[in-house]
Amino acid sequence: MPVVQPLVDDVRLRGEQAALEYGEKFDRVRPDSVKVPAEVIAAALENLEPQVREALEESISRVRKVHSEQVPVGHTTELSAGGTVTEKFMAVDRVGLYVPGGNAVYPSSVIMNVVPAQEAGASTMVVASPPQEQFGGWPHPTILAACSLLGVDEVWAVGGGQAIALLAYGDDAAQLEPVDMITGPGNIYVTAAKRLVRSVCGIDSEAGPTEIAILADATANPVWVAYDLISQAEHDVMAASVLITDSVELAEAVKKEVEERYSVTLNSERVAEALKGQQSGIVLVDDLEMGIAVADAYAAEHLEIHTENAREVAERIRHAGAIFVGGFSPVPLGDYSAGSNHVLPTSGSARYSSGLSTHTFLRAVNLIEYDEAALKEISGTVIALADAEQLPAHGEAIKARFEDLSAK
Repeated sequence: MPVVQPLVDDVRLRGEQAALEYGEKFDRVRPDSVKVPAEVIAAALENLEPQVREALEESISRVRKVHSEQVPVGHTTELSAGGTVTEKFMAVDRVGLYVPGGNAVYPSSVIMNVVPAQEAGASTMVVASPPQEQFGGWPHPTILAACSLLGVDEVWAVGGGQAIALLAYGDDAAQLEPVDMITGPGNIYVTAAKRLVRSVCGIDSEAGPTEIAILADATANPVWVAYDLISQAEHDVMAASVLITDSVELAEAVKKEVEERYSVTLNSERVAEALKGQQSGIVLVDDLEMGIAVADAYAAEHLEIHTENAREVAERIRHAGAIFVGGFSPVPLGDYSAGSNHVLPTSGSARYSSGLSTHTFLRAVNLIEYDEAALKEISGTVIALADAEQLPAHGEAIKARFEDLSAK
């Protein structure tokens, strides 16, 4: 926080110029402007490999189907004749969607942010992603191509805490309009900046390093479990990969398979640091009941269930960002193409919060409508409570509609 606070303050005061300067410092490149030109976005889609485009389109379709069915339906409650309360859902007007660009390329995060915002009905949206030195200072072309596929024409070449600050405060002179809400994962500086601006605009969550917990018994396939643990470890050196099992044999087999397999992966050094960190390990429990209790206490971002009757066990879990049921529902499926969202609560926050969804971009608003008779019927209750709270003017606001208070 002390590192990021001056940066956020600087961007608030100097806008685009400050953001570009920080980009030059941290990303070693300075684009001509924060806004990515339309022709650059179009070229990225035009040059996208057909196989990658097909994969993105299929994933978009699946994610859209899931998120379109999340849209809640408004309803009206009648309290008395002539007295109703209607709940309606209204989309956040303008949203800023952050897409990381450090250790990897994340077009999937474009999908996971943009689709629910679109399905909620957000009026406008801007995607912010770090400038890339090897691509002329613009975000990675695959990120831009994903934006183009989704119809997002406003993309900002800015990353890190400076991106969050610029999204929150904007820059009138540079025609960079601030947003009402910021969503999307990022590193520790992004998260700190989100905390600093959350009084200015909404945020989805304060995302920490990625986590996977696997609850498994003796029936689990140790090779599958090993690969799933490795897959999340390649995200970040701070990533957590945890196996919870009541089987000593499985624990030993998974340990052996992980040690034999992680070293051949592309990101082996990163994986090794994550797997050997204190945040990762194997937790041996007495039985499945204790395993469920441990999984709930941990409240992992991603929880895989590799047990007999996996669905039954999954239904008993109370705390997890997303639950992946059975051996053929691995976390990488959810990262890309399951249809669910991969922006999920971390660091135990699954105990009280949800992952990104269509609901994130909706606000529930109540319409209170009483006619004269309905208000008169309840007026005595309102006046009594107002007097009990020593707020008599509240009661008088009711009485004024039915009595002449001019003489008082």
